[in-house]
Amino acid sequence: MYCLAMYMTDYFIEFPEGDTQEIRGRLRLNELVDVNGNPLPLPLPTNRMVVFRVAKIRTNDYKGGSEIFHYLEQLSAEELLEYVE
Repeated sequence: MYCLAMYMTDYFIEFPEGDTQEIRGRLRLNELVDVNGNPLPLPLPTNRMVVFRVAKIRTNDYKGGSEIFHYLEQLSAEELLEYVE
């Protein structure tokens, strides 16, 4: 008898107000993302967008897997100016 070990990794974003949403994969620290946790290509087309920055990453390991939480902070239009063409 043999057993195949299965290891699951789940990825989440956590918004500043505390809401959590599952996403497809891992993000990098300081990466800019949209409201769905998708990385945004730089430069941004405008500073009038809803954009979040990954401020912190935490991993919760458990038997058989792990959960990776990406904590987001929302950027203001003024802060986004440095990312616009």
